Amino acid sequence: LLGLGMLSALQNCFDLIADSTGERWTLESIPKEEPAVYEMLCRADSIGVFPVESRAQMGLLPRLQPRCFYDLAIQIALIRPGPIQGGAVHPFVRRKLGQEKVSYLHPKLEPVLKRTLGIPVFQEQLIQMATTIGDCTADEADTLRRAMGSKRGLERIDSIRDRLYAGMTRNGLSPEQSDRIYEQIQAFSNFGFAESHSLSFALLVYASSWVKLHYPAAFLAGLLNAQPMGFYSASTLTSDARRHGVQVRRPDLHASQAGDALEPVGD
Repeated sequence: LLGLGMLSALQNCFDLIADSTGERWTLESIPKEEPAVYEMLCRADSIGVFPVESRAQMGLLPRLQPRCFYDLAIQIALIRPGPIQGGAVHPFVRRKLGQEKVSYLHPKLEPVLKRTLGIPVFQEQLIQMATTIGDCTADEADTLRRAMGSKRGLERIDSIRDRLYAGMTRNGLSPEQSDRIYEQIQAFSNFGFAESHSLSFALLVYASSWVKLHYPAAFLAGLLNAQPMGFYSASTLTSDARRHGVQVRRPDLHASQAGDALEPVGD
């Protein structure tokens, strides 16, 4: 089970918005694919937005320029040990920006890697690569799945190395191409995201960014009520909210509630 403080924070945000404005939002009902949300993310205005608030994620956002929901899933998955050590980040950015031609090491890999411009980004793609051009059996593919992110990942992957190389040779790959693909598979032993995981996290990124854009005060209050969580201290989150026009008042013995709350400006 994965417990995420951002889920609590978002529920806090939605409750605060409903109490203060009467507007009721859920993850399902917020407007989809709003360009202004992506504009904000492309500026790396993502303090408090899990999980694209780390320095590495904020450094990639202006380069990758996510403009749709699936771009967010790729953004999240790229900053993980597997894609980083497998050399996926820079080639993907170049291809997305049209600076590098999309190509495939083997024609059979196009259906597997087309949606990520010929670059393996997700766990499922590495497993499909092993079965498509490495002729792995279903059991061996499951060995790969269990190897990704486990303490004995490299050992498990090495157990099917000969089978992989034999399959890649039968499919006409050169020794250099086979080495490259095997290196990418090995890199994912240090952990890479499944596509379903990335898509779920992308929803949290979009929803929290949407709240941050339209209801910055509720966003701050929701985050503070869910502390401790994320990369940033309460003072950093507060400073960021003030830069977005939010008035943050001191605790008041007569007016404050038990948690952070909203009140009209001027009261």
